[in-house]
Amino acid sequence: MLDSWTISMLFSIALFALATVLTPGPNNLMLLSSGLNFGFKRSLPHMAGIAFGFPFMVICVGLGIGVVFELFPFVYNILKIIGISYLFWMAWQIATNDNSINQEKYKKSKPFTFMQSVLFQWVNPKAWIMAITSTATFTTSDENTFLQVFVIAFIYMLSGFLSTSSWTIGGVVLKKIIKDAKSLKIFNITMAVLIVASILPFIFEI
Repeated sequence: MLDSWTISMLFSIALFALATVLTPGPNNLMLLSSGLNFGFKRSLPHMAGIAFGFPFMVICVGLGIGVVFELFPFVYNILKIIGISYLFWMAWQIATNDNSINQEKYKKSKPFTFMQSVLFQWVNPKAWIMAITSTATFTTSDENTFLQVFVIAFIYMLSGFLSTSSWTIGGVVLKKIIKDAKSLKIFNITMAVLIVASILPFIFEI
């Protein structure tokens, strides 16, 4: 392990993980919206689902699922189509949401559950790219692949706690600024547009 991985390599993985989880993407934009519309406490299951769900995905990809995509590329394309379609639907749901202003709707509406958030990682195109890229780049030894993949996943889990908390808190802060229905509508539409924009590169890859 020490022969193939150095402190500088671990530092590189940490920087890569932070750069990929902190930048805007479907997960973060949805958390920003959830923080504003539902608050921090109600968004905790959504946050935990990302923080634990994505590292689990990294482990699965690093230990063998990636090989399936190499042998059957169409499987990856099918997953991308499903994921992109789902994200378009989520963008529409966010764009038409006014729950934090309409109190009756607010009581009935629900943020992502833990399991929904975990499952969402598997239809998130950015998550697939991150998982495949990180494991392909930073696993350097066949003898230590298992341990290396788990270290990558662990670093992503720690980074995920930081990222999910930051973006959700950002939504909570925005809620103090956005007071009226018109401003909320503009915010939700903006989030929906950004979510769609974040998946455009994956659409053109199909």
